[in-house]
Amino acid sequence: MNPVRVGICGLGTVGSGTFNVLKRNCEVIAARAGCTIVVEQIGARRDNPNCDTGDIEINRDVFAVADNPNVHILVELIGGTTTARELVMRAINNGKHVVTANKALIAQYGNEIFDAAEKRGVVVAFEAAVAGGIPVIKAIREGLAANRIEWLAGIINGTSNFILTEMREKQRSFPDVLKEAQALGYAEADPTFDVEGIDASHKLMILASIAFGIPLQFDKVYTEGITKIAPIDVEYAEQLGYRIKSLGIARRADKGIELRVHPTLIPEKRLIANVNGVMNAVLVKGDAMGPTLYYGPGAGSEPTASSVIADIVDIARALNADPKHRVPYLAFHPNAMSDTPVLSIDDVVSSYYLRISAHDKPGVLSRVAQILSDLGISIEALIQKEPAPNQAHVPVIILTNRTQERLIASAIAQIEALDSIDGSVVRIRVESLAG
Repeated sequence: MNPVRVGICGLGTVGSGTFNVLKRNCEVIAARAGCTIVVEQIGARRDNPNCDTGDIEINRDVFAVADNPNVHILVELIGGTTTARELVMRAINNGKHVVTANKALIAQYGNEIFDAAEKRGVVVAFEAAVAGGIPVIKAIREGLAANRIEWLAGIINGTSNFILTEMREKQRSFPDVLKEAQALGYAEADPTFDVEGIDASHKLMILASIAFGIPLQFDKVYTEGITKIAPIDVEYAEQLGYRIKSLGIARRADKGIELRVHPTLIPEKRLIANVNGVMNAVLVKGDAMGPTLYYGPGAGSEPTASSVIADIVDIARALNADPKHRVPYLAFHPNAMSDTPVLSIDDVVSSYYLRISAHDKPGVLSRVAQILSDLGISIEALIQKEPAPNQAHVPVIILTNRTQERLIASAIAQIEALDSIDGSVVRIRVESLAG
């Protein structure tokens, strides 16, 4: 079989890792693909000292790669959603297959990209867009094809997981750990996408589409970051037998699909609660298989390159296949996609951790309990600490049973309106993630 010629656009962390692994493992990759994989051209604004590209042409214009008639597969690793979108669409229009690690591009423009690719008869592969080197997309789309997926929950942002791990293990504050994460290269100078949950929401939308056969609709994902998590909340969670993780949750409910990213209390005995540092993990519950856990590095040069190259190999194997018999991008064939609605966060049902700063005087706790009771919300656990010296307020921690989000929001509004309550009520959702 003739060599499959690849054009790599972007020679940063993932691009250089992809080139290096292709070069180092060329023989084993060829043995698995059934053909030699050759890097024909690179599109990059600058060279990378960690990548010896030899005599391979490097063009400063990435669109030259999309227009190169010798390139069979364009690998988009430049990031962003403007130039990358134009680049991918040009490659597709030129009849090239595409591999990308760009979760924002797929989450926001995947429907358009896949439609164009189907019409042109080419493949768009994106395993590296979610959870770095963990082959979770292939696992859900192909390995669990016999299952009706009931729910999935993932730690899918390593930066947030690193921060929460350090806060728990070393009793450090969020701002303090964030500075270290930036110094270590885990967080960008502007960490908004990571710490506010946006990056995880992109990834969750992709996983949910594959799991439930719904179109990509990123704007409907409820997103909440970790910036308001305080060391005291981490400490109380531990006392209650939980750990706080930033979790992406997609669940099939009676009236629609839940799509939400937010800090979550998880029972400390769950495997996923013990995923620490920058590692990622995705827990998937299928009706036939039950719960399965996928764990590994969620980012990094060569771990992500592993997924990128796996996509290249898949395309190389299927180059002569009838496009109608290829694996569908979002697991379900386009004419079988579901119109099941995505639920508003108000309709989600969960348990809740509430931290209330209350005046240290009789009757306050009973008033709070009455508000919850009037809304049909029962209390599962309660912690009331003694006030610190010279302080008039005492922290009260309440763990509720499962209730609807709109009811807990109403309860919080009423509690915050009490004269005996100081400041805002801290709310963190609780999930058991039981199989």
